[in-house]
Parts: sequence; structure tokens; C-alpha cells
Amino acid sequence: MIESKNIKELILNQGSWLEPNIDDAPIISSRIRLARNLDDYHFPNWASLNQCHAIWKQSYDIFNILDSKYYNWKMSELTETERDVLFERHLISQDLSNKKNDCGVFVTPDESISIMINEEDHIRIQSLHAGLNLRQAWSEADDIDNKLEENMKYAYSSSLGYLTSCPSNVGTGLRASVMLHLPGLVLLEEMDSVVNGMSKIGLAVRGMWGEGTEAVSNMFQISNQITLGKDELKIIDHLEQIVLELKDHELNARKRLMSEKALIIEDHVARSFGILSNAHIISSSESLNLLSTLRLGFDLKLVDGFSKQDLDKLFISTQPAHLQKFQDAELDPNERDVLRAEMLRNFLKDAKLKIK
Repeated sequence: MIESKNIKELILNQGSWLEPNIDDAPIISSRIRLARNLDDYHFPNWASLNQCHAIWKQSYDIFNILDSKYYNWKMSELTETERDVLFERHLISQDLSNKKNDCGVFVTPDESISIMINEEDHIRIQSLHAGLNLRQAWSEADDIDNKLEENMKYAYSSSLGYLTSCPSNVGTGLRASVMLHLPGLVLLEEMDSVVNGMSKIGLAVRGMWGEGTEAVSNMFQISNQITLGKDELKIIDHLEQIVLELKDHELNARKRLMSEKALIIEDHVARSFGILSNAHIISSSESLNLLSTLRLGFDLKLVDGFSKQDLDKLFISTQPAHLQKFQDAELDPNERDVLRAEMLRNFLKDAKLKIK
């Protein structure tokens, strides 16, 4: 069943992927994405307007008869700010945000599932969960994929597997990724060797918002690069194994920092706390980096008075589009910087620095 939902209502809720998780630091979330295309249609970037319209209508009709409840947004009916909100919440890609003709997204109320239509591929199914939950995300995405395949004829090759717009996705069409917060490895200047090591074993390291984005706030997405020649569960198992090793490396890095450079780390956290608690103008990039340090301080028990769940929510809610949607107004960069600083001050008004 498909229902409409106001974008502002969306930002007042918290996506399930930001719920507290047993993995604690440094694992944030897990994502499974499946790329699928329909037989007898050109890929979206080469399809005619009539073909894109036909794919959109077919998708809408099918989602309207599925058991699950979905909200739906068509890109052409949203403002630029509203499209950016969906991107900031990891529900759509930047590529889809920039498109307008017969493309959109279906999203479950808890935001754990989003399905993009006529992005780079005709259909992209995404399942997003808190913590290291790749198997749960895979199970949900696979279930939706099977239901869609009962009603749609996919572009499939018996020798290659699922056919996709980008050759790097051919085969399973699977992208599995895990987002981690890795300030310890960054502060010890060990991330370059981690990135190089990942590429040698078929994994990619990207920024907080995925492909084409920089690794701000010490947030990194680790994902598979190989989609051909391995089945889905082997891809997922390999990624999960490496993520657990990377988690251990990060926790070890934090222990070394507190053992060898405790004063520097405490000063780092105290300065970030001070700026966030008192600034009246702060940019998006600066706030993300300071929030990253504050999150590290929380994990190291150097600051408290708030929950990690609420802290993690700030990484999204202080983004430009969210701030503007909160206000129901188009704000210039300076106005956003003032509003962001006010939000951060209010968040930390009862927080306590535990550094002596």
C-alpha cells in the first residue's frame, strides 16, 4: 500500500538505522543494495521518456499491491531542499536527487527499506539497519527482490547474472556496506594503509554518503567491489569478517591513544566540547568534525549527559536541507550556520565534560 507523507514529518522521526545497537563503537550501520533492471527496456540513462514513464507506472502499480506499507515520493514533485533531505537521510543517491523525469523512491515508515526507481538502474533496493546486521538487511532486500521478480521480468544473463547499467555491478548486483566511525585510526595516521589494504582484497572505502563523497567526520563506508563470480552470502561473509577485524583495530587504536597520548586526546575532546557548547556560528563541515570528536569522547567516557543515539542523530539533523526543512524556509549559508550553532548549544546545555 502506498501513502503520501510530508517530508517535514519524516525528519521529525528517527530512522531505524540510528537506533542503539549492541555493536556500540565503532560500527554505525549496515546496508544491502540490489541493482535490478527490466528486460526489454533501455537502462535509465539511455531510455526514452516514454520508457521511463512506463517503468515508473509499472513499479507504482506493483508496490501498491505488495503487503508492506510504503511512502512514495516522485522527484519531479519535490523541491531541491526536499530531495536533499532524502539524500542526507541516506534514502536516495545524489544521482537520483538530480533527476526529475518519472523517477522516485518508495520508503517504509521506519526508513529501513528504500527502493529507488529509474536511478542509474531501473530498480535499486536498499535495506539499512543499525549495527552489524548485514544478514538481516540481506534477508529483507532478497525478500523484496523475490516479490518484485514475481511481477517483473528482470534483465538476466545465464552466464553473467543480473545485467546492470554499470559493469562493476553485473552478476549479483549486490553492494554490501558497513559504516564505521574510525577516529582512532585517523588520529594515529593509519587510515591510508587501511584503505590500501582494503583495495587489495576487493573492498572499497568511501565517505559518509557513499560513492563520490569524502570521508568527513571520520565516518567511512566499507563495501564490496566484486559482484561477479561469488554468491551473495560469500560476499557478505567476507565483508563481515573484515569489518570485525577493522573494529578490533579501531578499538586497539583508541586504547593506544589513551595510553600514549591521553593528554592530547583529552585536549582534543575538550576543545571540541567547548566550541560546540559556545559557538554562535558554525559550518556543516566543522560541526561534523567536532561531533566526531565528541562521539569519540563519549565512547572514551570523557563526556556524558546525553545519549549516543541523540548524538548520532545530530550528524543528520544539522545538515543544510534538514535545517531548512525544520524552519520551513530557504536559508542562506550564514543563516544555516547560526541555526546549527543554536541547535548544538541546546543539545549540550546539560552535558558534562569529565576531564580533570
